[in-house]
Amino acid sequence: MNFDLTILGTGSAIPSFGRFSSSQVLHTHNKSFLIDCADGTQFQLRRYNVKTNRMGHWFISHLHGDHCFGIISVISTMGMLHHTNDIYIHAHPHLEPVLQAQLNYFCKDLPFKVYFEPLNPLQNEVIYEDRSLTVSTIPLVHSMPTCGFLFKEKVGEPHLNRELLDFYGVGIEDMKHLKEGADFTTSDGRVVPNSRFILPPTPPKSYAYCSDTAYTERIIPIIEGVDVLFHEATFGQAEAFRTKETLHSTAKQAGMIAQKAGVKQLIIGHYSARYATLNHLLDEAQAAFPNTLLSYDGMKHSW
Repeated sequence: MNFDLTILGTGSAIPSFGRFSSSQVLHTHNKSFLIDCADGTQFQLRRYNVKTNRMGHWFISHLHGDHCFGIISVISTMGMLHHTNDIYIHAHPHLEPVLQAQLNYFCKDLPFKVYFEPLNPLQNEVIYEDRSLTVSTIPLVHSMPTCGFLFKEKVGEPHLNRELLDFYGVGIEDMKHLKEGADFTTSDGRVVPNSRFILPPTPPKSYAYCSDTAYTERIIPIIEGVDVLFHEATFGQAEAFRTKETLHSTAKQAGMIAQKAGVKQLIIGHYSARYATLNHLLDEAQAAFPNTLLSYDGMKHSW
């Protein structure tokens, strides 16, 4: 099953040069997951035609405004659009009293319920699971408790070799038995071992979201080998001294993490408002990890 990512905002705390602040939607297995929700997210959802009817679980990395100020506006708009599915917000527990007060004042008659699912951003643990997918926290290093999120598809069932099924004329009932591990017996009594029919399952897909964070190699064992890594790249090397003050990363550092973790694809974002153009950030990241993409508002990426 494809992972389809829509990046709604690529800027940092101060929107600039047409970039909204952090928000993304990951769609897979007929569900959509909202990752961070800055102010303006409701406009970006409409602008890029992102459907919200299956967007039931929201994951908030931390409680800086450029990652969570849009929550109440999106909920309010979904209420006016007669959204009926309940919403579960996975976030630091301090969000609940703040947002509950807003819900009580602005959103008294919602046609759905909002549930809070508190998480501990300092621990790596599974915080969501369904039959197809798990979501785990990735502890990050920032000026307040912050975590990223690892979306990991579960290993599926092995496949049956279609050519051999056709060759032996295997019927539907026998296919069920093969999936259960039985051998196949032909019409003339020959036994064909089960292993001949079985092909490995499709490799599970994965996505890691890491924003905001200073450079930390502690995340490498968690994100190792993921298909796609989104890693913040707030600064270029000329402003590397700012990373110690703000606990953010440079584009080069994002590339270094991707290279050391052996990921397949890196996407960088969360750019400082000081940059009108971003090619130098891409160049710096690619110097460490060539398979890097520069994110932009409205970017869609599938794998």
